[in-house]
Amino acid sequence: MMALTHGFASLAVAVVVLPVIGDHVGGPLLLAAFLGGLAPDADLLASHRKTLHYPVGFSAVALLLFAAFSLTGWSALLLLTVAVGAAALHAVSDVLGGSAEREPWNPTMDTGVYNHVLGRWHRPRRYVRYSGAPEDFLVCLAFATVAVSSAVTPAAADVTLFWLVALAGLYTLCRKRLAAISTGLGNLVPTQVRTLLPTVRIEETETDGTTVDIRFGR
Repeated sequence: MMALTHGFASLAVAVVVLPVIGDHVGGPLLLAAFLGGLAPDADLLASHRKTLHYPVGFSAVALLLFAAFSLTGWSALLLLTVAVGAAALHAVSDVLGGSAEREPWNPTMDTGVYNHVLGRWHRPRRYVRYSGAPEDFLVCLAFATVAVSSAVTPAAADVTLFWLVALAGLYTLCRKRLAAISTGLGNLVPTQVRTLLPTVRIEETETDGTTVDIRFGR
């Protein structure tokens, strides 16, 4: 699923749950939920859905942090709980999507999300076939609607969320043609400048999933 889908999912859960558990709600917590939902996908530059995806570890740490917050009432602990809980939701829900490979719409691998405790990959359920699939955008839109329609998010944030949904829609439209678009844009760049741009190579293995290798200079 798209990183934005995960971000909106975490934000939707936050705007529903946080007001219920008390008065601890505000901009920093909502931002922590959204950014925590995005964070695991930073491993696109390493082993995707393995390096920063900890479905068990994040969940356990989030529970411990919430227990500590319940005992102390420290707002900083709640902030950490929300961020780590959002990352846990991301890692756990990735198993519902497609595989971590270059063209997940033509699946050849069963790398859903890596479980560091068991030392193996969970197979993808493919309810959402791949990041940027039409159903992925619909899920993203549904969670965004929950967040925007909530009285918890301020008007300025709603405008930002609207543009992020538009960005997700554009990504969905271009998803299967990203490689061709990138090549086409690259061909428009003068040869002298092109040698200064980074080269991107995608590597796939059964043990490490998809790794994006970025190198400068040719």
